[in-house]
Amino acid sequence: MITDIFISKLIKAVAMKGEEYLTKPGQFILVLSQGSSWVGNLVVMRALPNGLKLSRYGLVASKRVGKAVVRNRQKRLLREILRQTPLKPGWDIVFITRPAAANASFTDLRQLVRHLLTQAKLLVENYEKACLSAD
Repeated sequence: MITDIFISKLIKAVAMKGEEYLTKPGQFILVLSQGSSWVGNLVVMRALPNGLKLSRYGLVASKRVGKAVVRNRQKRLLREILRQTPLKPGWDIVFITRPAAANASFTDLRQLVRHLLTQAKLLVENYEKACLSAD
């Protein structure tokens, strides 16, 4: 029998570490001003090499997307997509949600994010092949 304590420990073990996030405004500004851009109808992705052994990401949902509940939901969905998606190390990535993302399903958003990451060549090689065969 699985207990609630076991489940919470399991979730914490699978959760992303804090070092995988962009946290300071200067980090966001650097990626947004100097990074390369890939555009989708629901999300804009900007990426910049960071010289580290891990990739970090940041999420932006402006008030144009909707009220706080909608913006936070979009960020939760993106976080879950990125948790499931292995990225190549050494990149800072910023995802900017667009107003159309408020009505998008999880699968549509996941498909677009994977497409943008594939265009940018930021997905791990074996994962790209597995995604293409699964979709």
